[in-house]
Amino acid sequence: MSIVLTPFAHARLFPRESRRNTIQDCSAEAFERRLNDEVPLKVLEGYAPFCRLHVHRNWTSTRCMAVPITDANRHLLRSAYEARTKQELPVLVRWFEGVEPPVANYLLPILYSREQLAKEGEPIDADWGVVGCLYTMEPEEIPMVPITMLRNALGVEEGGSGVPLDREAYRAAAAFWDAHANWRG
Repeated sequence: MSIVLTPFAHARLFPRESRRNTIQDCSAEAFERRLNDEVPLKVLEGYAPFCRLHVHRNWTSTRCMAVPITDANRHLLRSAYEARTKQELPVLVRWFEGVEPPVANYLLPILYSREQLAKEGEPIDADWGVVGCLYTMEPEEIPMVPITMLRNALGVEEGGSGVPLDREAYRAAAAFWDAHANWRG
C-alpha cells in the first residue's frame, strides 16, 4: 500500500510559514516516508468506505489539536469567517489563542482512497492520499467538526466528499465541539 500527501493536506499540515498548531519537527517528505515505512498501531474505519485513519505514536512535538473549553480559558476563544481554500466559501470557525495544549500521544493521518480523490478532482499516484491529520491523546478518532460534515454533504462542488449527513454523528460532533475548540499558536 502506498500513501502520499495531497496538496490540500500539504498546505494545511506543512504550511510555508510554520505554525505551532501544525506538525512539528518533521518535513512533509519525512512524514510521508514514515507513513509508508511504519506499520500503524491500528487502522480505524473512517466516516465513509473510502476513508481510513492510521494510528501512529507521535514521534514529533506536535500538540493536541482540541482543547477543552473551561471557565478559565473561555475568554481566549476567537472566531471569524474563513475558507480553507480560495474555491470554498467562508464558514464560521472558532479557536483558542494563548493556550498551551499538551504534546499529543498519537498522530492519526486521515486517508482517502485514490478513487475518491480522483472523484474530488485531486488524482494521486498512490493507493491512498492524506487529506488531514488528527493530533490526539488517545489512539482514537475525535469527531469531525460539524461544518466539515455539512460541507461533505453539499458535495465535491463545495469542497466536500459527497457523503450524506449522518444526523446522529452530527449531533455527537456538535456535543464534542461545543465543549472543545482548536487552537492557534
